[in-house]
Amino acid sequence: MRRLVRAACAAVVAAAVTAGAPRAAAADPAADGFTIEDERITESSGLAPSRAHPGVYWTHNDSDDGPYVYAIDGRTGETVATVTLAGVSPRDVEAVSVGPDGDVYVGDIGDNFGGRWPEVWIYRFAEPEKLADQAVEVTRHTVRYADGPRDAESLAVHPVTGRVYIVSKHEEGGALYAGPGKLPASGTATFTRVADIGLWATDAAFSPDGTRLAVRGYFGGTMYAWEDGGPRELGRLTVPVQRQGESVTFTPDGRTLLYGTEGERSPVQPMPLTEEQLPESARKEKPDRAGGGETGDEADDREPDAAGDDIAGDGGGEGSTLGFVLALAACAALLLALRRSKRRGGGGA
Repeated sequence: MRRLVRAACAAVVAAAVTAGAPRAAAADPAADGFTIEDERITESSGLAPSRAHPGVYWTHNDSDDGPYVYAIDGRTGETVATVTLAGVSPRDVEAVSVGPDGDVYVGDIGDNFGGRWPEVWIYRFAEPEKLADQAVEVTRHTVRYADGPRDAESLAVHPVTGRVYIVSKHEEGGALYAGPGKLPASGTATFTRVADIGLWATDAAFSPDGTRLAVRGYFGGTMYAWEDGGPRELGRLTVPVQRQGESVTFTPDGRTLLYGTEGERSPVQPMPLTEEQLPESARKEKPDRAGGGETGDEADDREPDAAGDDIAGDGGGEGSTLGFVLALAACAALLLALRRSKRRGGGGA
């Protein structure tokens, strides 16, 4: 009996300690980067994190592949679903973004002839509830530029307003174009030039909170603060050396940029952001020792104990400490009662 009680006490104490232990926040599995393993994907030209399926990233090939978008597991780099865009014959697909409406926006906006085509297209479909090979219904939006045709490879949907933006591509620098507040289901959406972008841009992405816009090119990139519906330059981005750098996106926590490239088994490489380039939501958060999301104000309000740890601390604070003490006291009382029982002749093995 005494052995049984001791075992029970050990279990109770262990449970109390575990309950008070810090819990690591779930980090995005792609924060360390990954390699696209699908042999069909040899010209990955866009990248965007799924909203419906955490840890999954959408990508697609450039031209000559067909109406396909691929869902990639950010842990393994394996394709978990191939989505076929029903009724679509793409010309030059260059970008992908996911909007706050939960729809995936695919930009058939490339023009290798430097502005020969008077119109391009954006295909929009709802993220599937289940990831499996399937065909989806698509809304096709016709796009024209207010100042005439041009080449582009960068499309980004603002995560708060839902407005769609395109960055044109030119060796001497492009421009940022804003679409209407809502893309019309029929007719033509006219995109208007709102700012110069001094890059030979190959992709762009908004941070999850919408306060930053990252634009990359083959040989560099720029981070912008997004203020009053327009960009303010913050500085140059650190862009990895890649075979043909084609894509960029933020991880869902906003702390890391992921850069993709064309080629077989192409790597998606992470670059953590720091200081002013961090989105506003990420700058307000100060990860604790368990990798959680404690805010800077909350950390400043705590008082350190003699050992230098927080009183409320990573171990769960006064509640977990009290639970541990009570569990220990209860076990001690049981063992003492057993000892007294044995002395009176009622002991057990």
